[in-house]
Amino acid sequence: MSTMSLKAVAVLAGLGVASLAGFDQAVHAAGPPRPTISENASAAVAQMGKSLSADQFSFRARTLRTYVDADGQPLHIGHSMKVTVRRPDGLLIEMSGDDGSTKLFYNGKTVVLFGVENNQYSTLQVQNTIQGMLKEVMGRLRVDFPLADFLTHNPGKSFLLGVTSGQEMNTVTIDGVPVRHLLFIQPPGIELELWLEKNDRAVPRRLIVTYRTLRDQPSFIAEFSDWNFSVHPTDAEFEFQPPAGATQVALKSTKHGAKP
Repeated sequence: MSTMSLKAVAVLAGLGVASLAGFDQAVHAAGPPRPTISENASAAVAQMGKSLSADQFSFRARTLRTYVDADGQPLHIGHSMKVTVRRPDGLLIEMSGDDGSTKLFYNGKTVVLFGVENNQYSTLQVQNTIQGMLKEVMGRLRVDFPLADFLTHNPGKSFLLGVTSGQEMNTVTIDGVPVRHLLFIQPPGIELELWLEKNDRAVPRRLIVTYRTLRDQPSFIAEFSDWNFSVHPTDAEFEFQPPAGATQVALKSTKHGAKP
């Protein structure tokens, strides 16, 4: 049986603060320093977490991520995606980008990764929550998901796990909407810049993750739009129906973790 490569399942790298990464590193860190997060930054993230804990919602994102080619040259890869969430166990991600189009379906029992251009799909049995599924798949593929914190059952807490300091830098305007520009530090060497709407929703409008300790200090950039908390997705939206001629392939894990 053939395998689905990481390129074919780029939907995962597109999600991939340093994240669900944070949620493991913070738990196992020995004697982590006491966080020094300003009151206004903490309150803004808490409000974001409250909004993103909604039972169902959707949003769109455009991402730009650094990668290194075979010659060691840092390059960038872009993706655009639509994400539909229905807690606790419904997730649909539809993504297109420089390396093709990919879809992820999760119905609470099975996660399916479908490569549109090659008409191939891989399945994995994961009976858990959205957060549990992402952690399981992350472990299998050894990739990180910079947007995964926003999909956990407690987004505000997940985002701040591993963070040792944070502050509000200023207020700016994105697409006519006032937003708070926040800066957080997550050792070792990760900087998280997060822009949240300056209102009761406090939804993300932009995220930049910079990896200061890695060669060339690569970054991950995401621009968010079209937040919709009035969606009512049906069970069918999270069920994968193989198109005519589609072939099932084994999900290929990586020996070394995918680089940011």
